[in-house]
Formats: sequence, structure tokens, C-alpha cells
Amino acid sequence: MALSTRSETEQVIFEEILGARKVVLNRSTKLNVLSYKMLGKISEKLRTYENDPMVKLVVLKANGKVFCVGGDLVSASKFVAYGHWSFGTSYYRKEFCLDYLLATYKKPMVAILDGSVMGGGVGISIHSTFRIVTENTIFAMPEASIGLFPDVGASYFLSRLPGSFGEYIGLTGARLDGAEMVAMGLATHFVPSQNIQAMEKALEKMVASSDATSVTTMSMIINKFAQEVKVKPESVITRLDMINQCFSRKSCEEILYSLEHLAIQVQEKWIHNAIRSMRFASPLCLKIFLRIIRQGRSQNIEQCLDTEYIAISHILRRTVSNDFYEGSRAILIEKDKKPQWVPSKLEEVSDEMVAKCFLRSFTEDDDWFPLRLPLRYDKAKAMTSKL
Repeated sequence: MALSTRSETEQVIFEEILGARKVVLNRSTKLNVLSYKMLGKISEKLRTYENDPMVKLVVLKANGKVFCVGGDLVSASKFVAYGHWSFGTSYYRKEFCLDYLLATYKKPMVAILDGSVMGGGVGISIHSTFRIVTENTIFAMPEASIGLFPDVGASYFLSRLPGSFGEYIGLTGARLDGAEMVAMGLATHFVPSQNIQAMEKALEKMVASSDATSVTTMSMIINKFAQEVKVKPESVITRLDMINQCFSRKSCEEILYSLEHLAIQVQEKWIHNAIRSMRFASPLCLKIFLRIIRQGRSQNIEQCLDTEYIAISHILRRTVSNDFYEGSRAILIEKDKKPQWVPSKLEEVSDEMVAKCFLRSFTEDDDWFPLRLPLRYDKAKAMTSKL
């Protein structure tokens, strides 16, 4: 029998079913965006589950038609409006600590992504042992279009995708479906939405009936409900050679020029979409992301989160630009979709401007605190990519 702390006002629900524990995002009217309160509650419960010998499996899912479209950026921007710029960094410290806990979690986890998963939603699910997608799944990291850059460890997990596909995803905010996520290793299994409930029950039965459960056994059960799926012939996944050709370039300017040159030779929708997206996004944030993803290939998740936190702190501080607040206004609050970026062009963003966003120069700000990730059980093992 399931024991839950259900309430219509609860933003996240926790359920206990014998040896399984469920974390259910319950903010469907807000597209399950992660509030500060949700981050704290999830972190607290996950630590309890990890130290409980009775817990054999943790399932992460969501109510509604969307898994999670990201962090609560509107609230984060309002934090700053009410006081010092560093107030907003408290949200990111909480979020990044949760992402790190999940990236280094020692209990098997199943993330059920039956709907859109973007930004912060990716951060809390991408490191799960099993990442289940369906025909309803849409994946994206669109932060650059709102005056930020893909974070929550994106410089770690996107940098581990084949070739320059991570650059493509982060610089354009391109969307992938479930089949494409499986093909790229972002998901482990494709399970039709109608089979999700039966799969959950089978996993619950397994952990309830056996004292010794293993990841292999769990995988065998999930495989009974999973299907092999092929990407569509027109999928961008089949264009990896062209993506690598363009997105391996040294700078954002060269990447955009390469795309524009390719568009003359090849009339394909994904190329024009990529050009349009890069032209719409914050030039500063595009350049910040290109730097962190290329650094991220040689860093572990802890280092990646630390670097991203420093850059985000500078963005909140307006060290170089007001783009985060302008993007929040134009896309999330007033929704006129006409952000006025400053600088407005890639060519106007100098290397010096980008470099300023990575300086650890906050000692004069008493309200700013460094990112202190939780101590973990086996750091060497924890740093191994689960992708």
C-alpha cells in the first residue's frame, strides 16, 4: 500500500511503496518548473533514501503532460529585484547541489520523462541509472534565448555527446524527440506512454519480492516494456557530419558563418532553424556556453558545476551585461519576445568580456557565497559519467 504526503498545494509528492520510493513533481499548472522549495524538499528526501537500507530503487516522475521545463527563473529574477543581486545565486546554489547529489547518487534511479524536459528538468534526470522516454518526450536546452546559457552541469553532459552535437544543442536550443534522445545516449530506453504504468508496477513488484535486487534485473524488467525505435529519415541525428563540420569551429562567429555558407549549398530546415536561433539568442551567453562546453570535456561534474556557478553569478551581477533580466522580461514576464541584448552582436562581444565572466572576484560582496557541493561517498566512482 502506498503511503504519500499528498495535497493539492504540494509542489512535490513523495511516495513509499515497499522497497521503492517515488519523487513526483506536482506543479503541472506551472509546467513543473523547480521552485526553491521543491529543490530543498527533494534534496532532503533523496539523502534520506540514500542512507536507508530498505530503499532499493528511487523513481523520479511528474504529474501532468510535462516532466519539467526548467528552473523557476521568474522567481530567481524577482529575488534580485527585491534586494542584492546575490540573492538570486542562492537559488542556483540549491539547484546545483541537488544536481550534484543526483549525479553521484549510489541508489538505482529511474527517471520517467513522459513529456517535455528542458533546462533544470534535464539537470535532475540526466544522471539517472535509467532514463525512460516516450513518444511525448521533448528535450531542449534553450537558455541562451532568455539571456542565460545551458547550465545544471550541461558543460559536462552535453560535452560528452558525439562530436560537436553538444555545441549544436546548447547554441541553438534545438529540440530532440524520444527516439533521438535514445540514439544520442541521452536516454536509455524508449517505452510507449501507455506502458509506463505497467512498467512501474513491475519494478515495484520486483523490489518488493526480492532482498537482492540489481541494476541488471531492473534493466531486464524495463526491457520487457521498451521498444526499439528509429529516428526519422529527416532527423538532425542523420546530419552529424554537417553538424560537426559547422559546430567544431573555433568561435561562435565562425560557427554562424559556416551555417550560413552551408545554407546556400543545402536547403534543409534544421540549418535555417539553427541560424535563426543563434541570431535570436544572447550573443554574450552563446560565447560563454561555447567556452564552458569545451572546457567541460576535460572536467568532472564537480568542476563543471563550479565553473557554471561563477559565470551565472557574473550574469546576475551584471558584470558585463543586463541580458538575463532583459531576457526574463521579454520571454518570461512581458512575453513580447523582443529582447534587446547588449552587446547585440557576436562581433561586439570581446574575449575580455567573456573572460570577466569567469573571474572569481566576489570577495567584496558579503552577500555572495561560493558553491559548496555536498561531500559524497566515493568521489572517484562518482565522477564517472553515467551517459
